[in-house]
Amino acid sequence: MHNRRRCRRRGRFLKFILNTAALMIAAVLCVRWLPVDHIVERVKYEFSGSGVEGWENAAVEAGVSSSVEEYYYDHLPEELHEAYREIYVRIMRNEDSGNLMAHVSVDDFWKTYYAVLADHPEIFWIGTSAQVEESGITGTVVSYNLEVTVPVEARASMREKLEAAADECIAQISGDASVYQKIKYVYEYIINTTEYGADSQDSQNIQSVLLYRTSVCAGYSKAFQYILNRMGIFCTYVMGTIRDGGDHGWSMVRIDGEYYYVDVTWGDPVFANRVEHSDGGNVINYNYLCCTEYDLFKTHIPGDLTELPPCTSDAYNYYKMNGFYYETFDYDTIYSALMNSVWSDQSCIVMKFGSQEAYETAKYELFEGNMLSDPGAYLMDIYGVNSWNYKYHTEDEFYLITIYWK
Repeated sequence: MHNRRRCRRRGRFLKFILNTAALMIAAVLCVRWLPVDHIVERVKYEFSGSGVEGWENAAVEAGVSSSVEEYYYDHLPEELHEAYREIYVRIMRNEDSGNLMAHVSVDDFWKTYYAVLADHPEIFWIGTSAQVEESGITGTVVSYNLEVTVPVEARASMREKLEAAADECIAQISGDASVYQKIKYVYEYIINTTEYGADSQDSQNIQSVLLYRTSVCAGYSKAFQYILNRMGIFCTYVMGTIRDGGDHGWSMVRIDGEYYYVDVTWGDPVFANRVEHSDGGNVINYNYLCCTEYDLFKTHIPGDLTELPPCTSDAYNYYKMNGFYYETFDYDTIYSALMNSVWSDQSCIVMKFGSQEAYETAKYELFEGNMLSDPGAYLMDIYGVNSWNYKYHTEDEFYLITIYWK
C-alpha cells in the first residue's frame, strides 16, 4: 500500500511507504531536474537501442543470468520488461544505487521492483527501504538508492552459507522422489527447523530461515521457493492479505501442469492451534500443502500485483493421497477407520470430508452420539484403566476432524 505526503517548496517531495508481508519498503521520492552528465548518459543509452536484450547480454557478461522461471516477469506488461531486467541486473551486480535508464513511472517502478524480488528469493541483501528520484521533465524514475542489510563484502560468504544450508535439506531427499514428495519434504523441513518470530532478524529474506531458524511468513515462503528452485521445481511467491488480518505471503507450485497453493507458515502448528501430543510434539497442518483456491481463499486474499492461474485441482491433496479423505459420511466406513486406528496403536486419526453435510454428520455421530464408545472401551481394556480421555480438533473451513487417542 502507498501512503503519500506532499510538501511544497521548489519542486515536489513525495514519500511512499510500501508495507507488505513480503517486503516493507519506506520509499522516498524526490522530483528534480536531471544533471547534464545524467542526460548524456541517458542519450547514449537511448541511441544504443539495447533495451531488454542489452540487459540480458549484460547479465551474461556479469555471470548473473537468471536460472529460474520468472513468473512475475512473464506476466508483467511487455513495456516493463526492460525495467525489470535492468533492475535485476543492477541488483545482482551489487549496484545498490545508481541511475535508472529504463523509462518507468514511479508506480511502475515499484510494481517492477517487487516483481524482481518475488521471482528471486536469492536476492537476500535487500533491506526495508529505498529512495527513488523522478525527473521533473519526463515524470519517470531516474535514480534509486536501496537500503541493504548485508554489506557487499559479506555477500559472497553469506551466499555460500545459504547454498550449503539449502543443499543440506536437498541431500536428505531421495533421488527417486516425485515432485510432490520433494515439495512435501521441503514443507516439513522448514516447519520442523524454523520458529515463528515477529521480531526475527532479516525476517523478509531467506537467511532468517536457513541460517537463523526464526522468521515470519516472507522468510518461510521465500526459503521454500529458494530450495525448490535449486531443485529445478517451479515455485513463486504470492502476496496478499488474510481475512480479518494483515498482509501475508505464501507460495504457488506446479505439478504435472497444474498449479497449487502452499502456505508453509500456516502449516506450522503454531498457526493451526493444534493439540499437543503427550510427548510434547505438535502435528503439522497439511491443509496448506498443495491446496486449492477453494480451500485457501476461505482465509487468504491474493493481491492484485499479477494475474494468478486457476488452482482448482485437488489431485495432490494430502488427505486424499494418504487415505484420510471421505467424500460422504458412511457410518460403517468411519467406524472401521476408528477401530483400525486404535488397533494399530496410532496416536491419532485424521478425517477430511468432501462436503459440509458429511462433516457435520460426522461431528454429530462422533461427539454427540456413541461412535467413540467402542474405540474408548478397547483402549481402556488394553491399558487396564477404567476411563479414557481423548482430545480432538476440528477445522470447519476444511471439513477436517482430528482425534488424538493419546
